[in-house]
Amino acid sequence: MSSSCAVIVSEETAVMDLGPFETDNSVSCRLASQIPDVCKTEDCCLGIDEAGRGPVLGPMVYGICFCPVSKKQQLKDSKVADSKTLSEAEREKLFQNLDEAKSYVGWAVQILSPNTISTSMLQRTKYNLNALSHDTAIGLVQFALDSGVQLKEVYVDTVGPADKYEAKLSQLFPGIEVTVRPKADSLFPVVSAASICAKVARDRVVKGWNFAEDMGEVDTDYGSGYPNDPKTKAWLLKCLDPVFGYPQFVRFSWSTAQTLMDSKAVTVHWDDDEEDGEKAAQRQHNKSMLSYFSASAGGE
Repeated sequence: MSSSCAVIVSEETAVMDLGPFETDNSVSCRLASQIPDVCKTEDCCLGIDEAGRGPVLGPMVYGICFCPVSKKQQLKDSKVADSKTLSEAEREKLFQNLDEAKSYVGWAVQILSPNTISTSMLQRTKYNLNALSHDTAIGLVQFALDSGVQLKEVYVDTVGPADKYEAKLSQLFPGIEVTVRPKADSLFPVVSAASICAKVARDRVVKGWNFAEDMGEVDTDYGSGYPNDPKTKAWLLKCLDPVFGYPQFVRFSWSTAQTLMDSKAVTVHWDDDEEDGEKAAQRQHNKSMLSYFSASAGGE
């Protein structure tokens, strides 16, 4: 996995400070609430869910939420629900409710930048999105344990076959009762709460994305971010640089982005040690990557 920023714990007065990720949105970042004292002394349950697995734009965010087993009913009474069934305003309100229950509810999110996702998936050693998802979830459970949370129950919205994922987590965390189910975010309130944390974080990151690239006035009307959205496709086409590709807001490993680059971008020969770059490029009727820089320099 790509490098990441340090764990940032939200202070009492801050609901979710995205500043550390916004400073460098090319890497992953973990944000967390304060750990309630009661979670360090009582048996706790923890839910895991993600937001933004499918979009070609923006990060994928994994979230955990935890509370004492004795507080399960209180969490259920707070009316948490699968974040996908809620409006943005409803999610924000429920996240505020979770933050106000900080005496017994804690949370953490891992923001996986588009750059992290794409470079992980395109590395030489096979590492797909399911593996990245599993490792992120495992890292968040370990974070809770390392923070002193007395975990006894973990509930997870499955990625891949539920039985295999449950066996994997049970082996890694002996002594913890692990339950992995499809649609867990609609079955277990603590997973619903994790889903809300993850979706709120993603919504805020996408809305306030800081484009590091010099793109002038950026059109932020990019639709839902999903590959089949016409607005998203139009935005991808508009923001494609023929030489340098996409800004880091785009998951360039997604087939939608790759197809557009293959059809619209300039074919470039990357120089290597085996053959002179300019000659190889001419032989293949391509341009050498260096030619773009020399042409630019000559025009100054």
